[in-house]
Amino acid sequence: MTGESEHRHGFPPGINEVRPADHDDQAAACTLAQVTPTPADLVTFYESIGDVTWEDVGNGYFLDPVGDLLLRRQEYGVVDVGTDQESRGLVIGSNGGGLIYVANPDGPVYRTRTASLDEAELDKVAEGLRQFLELLECSLTRFNAEGDPGYL
Repeated sequence: MTGESEHRHGFPPGINEVRPADHDDQAAACTLAQVTPTPADLVTFYESIGDVTWEDVGNGYFLDPVGDLLLRRQEYGVVDVGTDQESRGLVIGSNGGGLIYVANPDGPVYRTRTASLDEAELDKVAEGLRQFLELLECSLTRFNAEGDPGYL
């Protein structure tokens, strides 16, 4: 994917990696599980994965480090993803086009329709984190084969 990036785009490839979790990430994942209603699979994910940065897949895909989730939650709170108090989610990442991914404590993952969380309109993109990660993988595969990551 990155081998032809400079030739195709005129600049060298950016960061494209899945970074393994280090000790600090794992400790932050434990904190995340204790301070907010969080999907169990999100905590498990962050016990193994520090973050995902795919700068060159379409506009880019980013799953933030768990420390950023905790900081964002502390500074801004949770995101309203429904009509009741139970429907509050955590911002887990974004795409390079500015759309934001939000994980609901009950499992679904949503994407904003705009680059703002102010009165955000959200669309469900996956029933859970596993499906969301599978969709990310499909986006990478499609990008490698066709040069277009799709809709995610």
